[in-house]
Amino acid sequence: MLGNTADKRVAAVTLNGLGDPIDRVDLDAEALPEFVAAQESAAHPRWVWSDAPSWYSPLLAAGVTVDRCHDLRLCHAILRHTELVTDRTALVEAARWDAAPGAVEPKAPDSSALFEIEDDTERIAAEVPHDIDEARREFERQRTAIAASSDPGRLQLLLAAESAGALAGVEMGAAGVPWDEEEHGRILTETLGRRPSPGQKPVKMVELADAVRDALGDPDASLDSPPKLLRSLRRAGISVDSTSRWELEDQQHPAIEPLLKYKRLARLYSANGWAWLDEWVRDGRYHPVYVPGGVVTGRWASSGGGALQLPRALRPALRADPGWMLVSADVAQLEPRVLAAMAGDTAMAAAGRGTDLYSGIVESGVVATRQDAKLAVLGALYGSTTGDSGRLVPQLRRIFPSAMAVVDRAAATGEQGGVVSTWLGRSSQPPGDEWRGVQARASQPTASSAEERRARSSARSQGRFTRNFVVQGTAAEWALAWIADLRLRLARMEPARDARPARASGHAFEHRPHLVFFLHDEVIVHAPAEQAEDAAEAVRASAVAAGRLLFGDAPVDFPLDVQIAERAVKE
Repeated sequence: MLGNTADKRVAAVTLNGLGDPIDRVDLDAEALPEFVAAQESAAHPRWVWSDAPSWYSPLLAAGVTVDRCHDLRLCHAILRHTELVTDRTALVEAARWDAAPGAVEPKAPDSSALFEIEDDTERIAAEVPHDIDEARREFERQRTAIAASSDPGRLQLLLAAESAGALAGVEMGAAGVPWDEEEHGRILTETLGRRPSPGQKPVKMVELADAVRDALGDPDASLDSPPKLLRSLRRAGISVDSTSRWELEDQQHPAIEPLLKYKRLARLYSANGWAWLDEWVRDGRYHPVYVPGGVVTGRWASSGGGALQLPRALRPALRADPGWMLVSADVAQLEPRVLAAMAGDTAMAAAGRGTDLYSGIVESGVVATRQDAKLAVLGALYGSTTGDSGRLVPQLRRIFPSAMAVVDRAAATGEQGGVVSTWLGRSSQPPGDEWRGVQARASQPTASSAEERRARSSARSQGRFTRNFVVQGTAAEWALAWIADLRLRLARMEPARDARPARASGHAFEHRPHLVFFLHDEVIVHAPAEQAEDAAEAVRASAVAAGRLLFGDAPVDFPLDVQIAERAVKE
């Protein structure tokens, strides 16, 4: 057990499998990286800590990496909601662990604790906030919940994957994405014009704004205020309910084309313009802040820098260091492949085996074109009932009944206010009191037709959410298993001591391939040129391993588009 004292001293106590202390060692807090490195070298323990950003960041800064962890906050969030745990009372009452995952910015350990437990199989070390006793209590709550769950094996796998993702997120933030600042600036200048003075807009945005105002006949139209812009559009005879791109694209008016171009440039300027470059890129690295589990389905979010929303126009700025390469890989049609595996739908699996899934659906005779196949699949995943998607979904239901049954059951559960779970056991949260109130009012004999329509609409909306939850959440689990396996494969590769070191990546990664970017179904590895092919093979092998880990011998493959290049630009 390790606990920080007021004078920055750390107490290290070893516990047996029952939680009884065996011995104790006191050391300076500054000695923690050396202590952890020694434990990693000797036993490769599973470190159990409050949250990875708080504890792993200072270890990485000292050049120390760890193989495995159990992130108490992330695991608490899963366990207190999963329907696999029937009695969650103790977890719900432990409210101090309810902080949102990733909410704490990386900082040096302060008044926290770390403990390690020895049993017959592994040594576990754990860091938690407050006192060491509370740390042990929370860890015991979680172990008890897992053991009493309806499927301990799946939950343990989910928690291990989630925690591995936490390690990967901190590592990628620390190493940073190799970034060509000069190329980024060139793209901005080419797209927007020269960098404007403070308080001004780029010249190309100004020109487009003038063109929009001229076409609207409104010299005072405000393009940056949706309510004001909406009024200007309506005054010009453009009948729209919002200023969204999707609605504007359906309109025929001279102002629409320059307005859409203006909106695209405004997005680039505000989200990834020169101010972004100044704030987020240093020493040739973009350092994003990932939030594993930040979305209810288990997908990642980001709390700074927009790592999950980088525009494709900026991809040429992702550039490897001299003597290094970027290994980029993404999996084709991840979510429908996951659906086929979950459902055991052999027909759908066969449609995508060794080929583009949408093209395979066309060849199966379900639809006429690849675009129709894509619309049909997306309609199935997101519950479309109108337009082309709604028209094509019934054909999928006829040809792929097992796959469609999975999402249809999930939708029906959601419409009734029920909870659904992913393949490994992450559960959706039930709808709130307002939703239940709407349904209750509509069920009364005196309910008006408006109340009944509102209830049906909200029920369908909840059904669309749960329909997608089971697939998107399971796809997120596959992706977690992918990067968890990949980071360990990369860590076990011999350091490339003869290659020029990537010093900006930090001491922990300057000599070996390492993950630098992750986006739902895509990874990028920064590797010494002579190890790039080996890194690419590791990426492929990890994808195969992830599929087997989750779905066993299910006849579903997850083909990757893998490229090795100096810049992360698709050919």
